[in-house]
Amino acid sequence: MNIMARKSNPPLPAVRRLLVGLGENIRLARLRRRLSASLVAERAGMSRTTLAAIERGEPSATLGSYANVLHVLGLHGDLALLARDDELGRKLQDAGLPTRGRPRRRARKDDDDRQS
Repeated sequence: MNIMARKSNPPLPAVRRLLVGLGENIRLARLRRRLSASLVAERAGMSRTTLAAIERGEPSATLGSYANVLHVLGLHGDLALLARDDELGRKLQDAGLPTRGRPRRRARKDDDDRQS
């Protein structure tokens, strides 16, 4: 059986910095709550190795794993804020909206002849 390894694209430098910051914040939240890494990993349903990867901001950890850890720490509500206020998206959408509804149907010459 030949199983090909999945290729993953490395994150952009700005994204990498965000992930590292998120990992650091998760680690600080765990330490402030005086929870051991083993306990958080167990409650989140993952290995201690996966939790360590999350706390380092590794892009290989799944979004679901990050979400589980945030839930265990009581921070899962923060996930709802991620793409909530998409100001740029709204501006782009508004710029592309027509000024009025559907364009009016132009009367065809045949229609004018029938009405006469």
